[in-house]
Amino acid sequence: MSKGYWISSHRAPADPEKYAAYVKLAIPAVEDAGGRFLVKGGDVLAKENGLNQRTTVIEFDTFDEAKKAYESDAYQLALKELEGGADRDLRIVEGAY
Repeated sequence: MSKGYWISSHRAPADPEKYAAYVKLAIPAVEDAGGRFLVKGGDVLAKENGLNQRTTVIEFDTFDEAKKAYESDAYQLALKELEGGADRDLRIVEGAY
């Protein structure tokens, strides 16, 4: 079974207060669902229409686990804290292997 990944890139800096409230709930929700942070901010070198903003990559054992983690009550609660405070492009993708 292929792994699953969340790939999230911000289009602009997030509202600091809303983002802090989101992170407080989101990290435990993701980790409790089996997610492992592979990339969490850090330097970005944007190419081919990419945006030079914060990027996060989270790995899950399966694509289904990645989808379930996003849909979980715990993560949805975190998203409510972020509502209107960030412009992100978050994709859930299936790994090659």
